[in-house]
Amino acid sequence: MRKKSLGLNAFLNGLRSVLNIIFPVITFPYVSRVLGVGEIGKYNFSNSFVQYFILIAGLGIATYAVREGAKFRGDRQKLNYFASQVFSINILSTVVSYAILFLCLLFFNKLHAYLASILIFSIQIIFTTLGTEWIYTIFEEYTYITVRSIVFKIISIIALFIFVRHQGDYLNYAAITVFSAVGSNILNYLHAKKFCSIRLTFQIEWSKHMKPIMVIFASTVATTIYLSLDTTLLGLMKNDYVVGIYSVSTKVYNIVKNLIAAVLTVTIPRFALLLGRNKVREFRKLLLQISDVLALLSIPTAVGVFMLAPQIVLILSSQKYIRAVTSLRLLCPALVFSIFSWIFTSCVLIPAKRENKVLIITVISALINLILNLLLIPSLKENAAAITTSLSEAISMALGMYYSRDIIKGIYKKDFWKDVLLYTTGALSIVIICSAGNILFDSTMLIILFNVTLSIIEYALILLGMKNKYALDALECILARLK
Repeated sequence: MRKKSLGLNAFLNGLRSVLNIIFPVITFPYVSRVLGVGEIGKYNFSNSFVQYFILIAGLGIATYAVREGAKFRGDRQKLNYFASQVFSINILSTVVSYAILFLCLLFFNKLHAYLASILIFSIQIIFTTLGTEWIYTIFEEYTYITVRSIVFKIISIIALFIFVRHQGDYLNYAAITVFSAVGSNILNYLHAKKFCSIRLTFQIEWSKHMKPIMVIFASTVATTIYLSLDTTLLGLMKNDYVVGIYSVSTKVYNIVKNLIAAVLTVTIPRFALLLGRNKVREFRKLLLQISDVLALLSIPTAVGVFMLAPQIVLILSSQKYIRAVTSLRLLCPALVFSIFSWIFTSCVLIPAKRENKVLIITVISALINLILNLLLIPSLKENAAAITTSLSEAISMALGMYYSRDIIKGIYKKDFWKDVLLYTTGALSIVIICSAGNILFDSTMLIILFNVTLSIIEYALILLGMKNKYALDALECILARLK
């Protein structure tokens, strides 16, 4: 099989992330004005609630399938056998997930007000299972995924402006969101036959698969708790208005985080492949490169979002959501912490088959998140949720470093920390530029245009002036393209 280019994959996955960003950037300002804060709160509470059942159906299978399946991608027969077993386990977990969801809807009266939107969002459960996206990750098939995303995002945007036009249309918005997210997954299932043949089977090696799957699942549950529980607790302890305000902050946070993480996501199967084939030197070299690139991107991005928070909130929503600025700024440190936490868990510990350590990390982080949310939400509301998310991501990153210490020993040398200092210095120049832009201009669009353009130029010039290898490589590539 031809080796995929990590650079091309990173670009394609970045393009896919940009598409995922464009959809909310185009739709959310429109929807937030049409529906209002309360209905946005109902939409986000329902979506957050259903995510737990998508989690149960997923059962940690995607992570496990990528790690183990990467070893078989040159042997179709072995991959067929492995993929059929994993898919069959996934179908069983999906049935269990729906059963638990319907019991919750039956017995918890508070959920009845959200019944219609919860049922709409629940369509994602079965379609996520049928999508078998882990197959495309194993084979690093980001071209197909990107093209598919373009088509379905365009259709969804058109549908949004047709069917979401009045207050009360939040159910239409929910349905369009589901279509955008998982509408193509039937095509995924059919197209997957190109790579392997999947069928339902009862001949499953339960003892071989279930222990690592359940450990990864437990870790994923804990991760979801500290990423999603804040929204759920705000809905239960406060009201739809507070959830609506916080949803603006988390929308921006997730957009930016996913864009940065596009570089990381494409490398996960490569890390699993290298460790699976005992290519330790290549593994360590790739880990250092990815860490350096993500530091280069995440540090200035977090600073830029902090400085531009008022303008971002106004562009994405309106003046009535301006209260979200504080919680958005409190989430900015989590942009850096979450990326590096992800490096140590998904790129080091999971490929090294230390999912039990990932479970410990996520349980500790989730418990701290839960306790702090219960203590702080009554007084600090959405700001409490933002604070606990940043703290949980910082703790997760620190524990990830600790449990990876024998693997990463000697990787992060003096040159890496010099680069981190350089990126931090460059980020400080963004503070100066944004402060000047806020003084010089009154228009929100002019402030954003001035601050973003000059910040990018200034940051690039600092990196080039200090002869940063990634900046020089990028410049060389641009000049070659121009020639």
